[in-house]
Amino acid sequence: MEKPHFTPALLHPRYWPVWLGMGFWALLTQLLPFRVQMLLGGWIGRLAACLSPSRRIVARKNLALCFPDLSEKQREELFWQSMESIGRGLFDTAVAWFWPYFRQKKIIEVQGLEHLVEAQAKGQGVLFIGVHFTSLEIAGPGVNRNHPYPIFAVYRPHNNAAYDYIQAKGRERVGSGYSVLSRNDARGMVKVLRSGAAVSYLPDQDYGHKHSVFAPFFGIEAATIASAGQLLKLGKAVPIGYTAVRKRDHSGYLVRIHPQSCFEGLGQGDDVQDAEAINRFVQERVMEYPEQFLWVHRRFKSRPDHDRDFYGLRETKAFKKRQKRRKKQQELQDKSSSKSTD
Repeated sequence: MEKPHFTPALLHPRYWPVWLGMGFWALLTQLLPFRVQMLLGGWIGRLAACLSPSRRIVARKNLALCFPDLSEKQREELFWQSMESIGRGLFDTAVAWFWPYFRQKKIIEVQGLEHLVEAQAKGQGVLFIGVHFTSLEIAGPGVNRNHPYPIFAVYRPHNNAAYDYIQAKGRERVGSGYSVLSRNDARGMVKVLRSGAAVSYLPDQDYGHKHSVFAPFFGIEAATIASAGQLLKLGKAVPIGYTAVRKRDHSGYLVRIHPQSCFEGLGQGDDVQDAEAINRFVQERVMEYPEQFLWVHRRFKSRPDHDRDFYGLRETKAFKKRQKRRKKQQELQDKSSSKSTD
């Protein structure tokens, strides 16, 4: 897959809001002290939670399902902590994309890098398995700046071309070995793994029934992408995990590289056994920093019984607006197609 690159078309007026917004974002994160950014991010996260009923519904249901032993008061406290973490994640991303490295290295601590180096030094490909914590982007400068071997990021293009370009450049600047692969390019991933490189892989979200199997996550059956074991076998690779989290005293970040032993049985059984190994690793990491996991993601939206409204979002105003918008778009498409037929 070709990396996003700059073209004059990105200067079209329709992209000006993105350029202005990104410029302001980059400038703000350069000027404000780090601890002030964390304080401001917490306020932004709380405000965003107040303005988004659907996100509140999803996060609260996820927390109720995954932490049934907590009291309602404890879960509510965890909910607001997770919302604050999402707001701080905006600044975490800006730190990763825009800060110069001499500033980044002062606040990013990396542990366990030897696990990754040793595997690649032997010529082994590495399936570099991550978790969707809100500080995920910090893993880029944390690892790539200190690692001599290439790491390929599995990449999903953004609908806005200007944002897509800025996002790619923000990630690319953290190391000369950076490159991207489409998340649908399984052949490309296998080729990269066989070459002895690493592929960053995030299997902890719900991508639907088609490419998933069901395996327990916090005791709930969750649709889990089934390709990890296949990639390891075909790519002749080893699994190594990583996490990037914010230190709780707001002094910086911790990037941890986890050894192959964390994925007992992965790549040695069927798809369900592989999914169980993946979910076990993710759950163990989430229990370490539960407030920083992306609980607003609909992790359990795909159900074995095909329940299409597991989170009860059909009655929210946002859902009704989306349905109304889609209906209008469909009507316009139908009119356009009928005119072309005539």
